Amino acid sequence: MPVLPDIEEEPPGEKGKHAPFCTRKSGPYQKQVERYLKLPVDGRQSKADCEAIQAFQKEKNIWPDAGYAGPVTHGELFLPTVRKNPNKDGRCRTDVGRVVCVDMTRQLLWVQNGRKVLFTPVPVRTGRPGYETRTGLHRIYWRHKDHWSGLYDAPMPYSQFFDRGQALHGTYSSVYKPPGSHGCVNLRYPESKALWKLLKKGDDVHVYGRRPVR
Repeated sequence: MPVLPDIEEEPPGEKGKHAPFCTRKSGPYQKQVERYLKLPVDGRQSKADCEAIQAFQKEKNIWPDAGYAGPVTHGELFLPTVRKNPNKDGRCRTDVGRVVCVDMTRQLLWVQNGRKVLFTPVPVRTGRPGYETRTGLHRIYWRHKDHWSGLYDAPMPYSQFFDRGQALHGTYSSVYKPPGSHGCVNLRYPESKALWKLLKKGDDVHVYGRRPVR
């Protein structure tokens, strides 16, 4: 059975050819994916594990669908479990009205008003080591739909700045791709567009937690 030495997953929608085999390689999220798919949780890749993961990847259009438990597969499995009550731990502020919650520990963003969720959780990519997204309660002070970063020579569509140059904005690459942003909160392009329509200047942004090192 062929083995891929290093498997890089692509996000849903970036479809390639189906993998003709299952990898024997355990992914960084092997145990978590096993748990979500109700497989024996041992962190070791088996034929049954790979076939179950591969079936899920084909259903969600994740490529390559070789049964590797990588960050994209984990993200697609994890999101549905938090959509109903993303603030279950009560860490995001409920006393400031409408607020954008950025949970760096889980790499999630949603919008709530009190305990009512207005924008369901979506995956994000926050700052890499040395460029950490600053925690605390911030406020959107400037919005620029077609912003271009002069510092990094890169597009920042649907930018909503909340703290000294750090912004919520869309990205054309995968939000699951390490090592992280230069401090901004990156969203997938369609979700950054939807968030732009919902928010306005003056809305609060609560950033908390700590980005996991991958």
